[in-house]
Amino acid sequence: MAIFKKSWTWSNLGYLGNVEKLSEVLQPFSDGGDADAAVALLMKIVDQDLKILFVKRVENPKDPWSGHIALPGGRRNEEDRNLKETVVRETLEETSINLLDRSRFLGSMTPLRLRHRPMKILCFIVLLEHEPAIKLNEKELESSVWVSLKELTKNRGTFKSSLGEFPAYIVGDTVIWGLTYRILEKFIQIIGLH
Repeated sequence: MAIFKKSWTWSNLGYLGNVEKLSEVLQPFSDGGDADAAVALLMKIVDQDLKILFVKRVENPKDPWSGHIALPGGRRNEEDRNLKETVVRETLEETSINLLDRSRFLGSMTPLRLRHRPMKILCFIVLLEHEPAIKLNEKELESSVWVSLKELTKNRGTFKSSLGEFPAYIVGDTVIWGLTYRILEKFIQIIGLH
């Protein structure tokens, strides 16, 4: 399914100009159809650079993503009228960042299906227009880190685990693989950095 509305490349414009163009190439907000969960790719502009927030999940044998680097978000609850409400609620619960305050929803991506579970995830692209005070929910998250988009694209590699070898972004101690890697790959493809 094509999601490009216009053709442009990230390198033609500065980061600021490209953030403005993102809403033109992303899907407009939707309920995500049959998606079961939502995550937020949270961005902020720092010194002409774009940074993305990643969180590290706590070690938990009941969590299939135990210890992984992830994006804030989670499963839809029955009370959520749509997946935008899900991502707002989950982001607030996990990081104390209120996406209804000084944040701009630029659009969403096509939902991704998990490979080993019957579940689909909708990713919202959100620009934070302030420096958020992050307070992690320590029951769910161990740490958070802002990583530059430039650093991500320069640091592709592979990650070996007990499950095998996987493509990954490796920036210092931050290893992004699995679902989060797939979301980033799709995002980088959308904005024309591939």
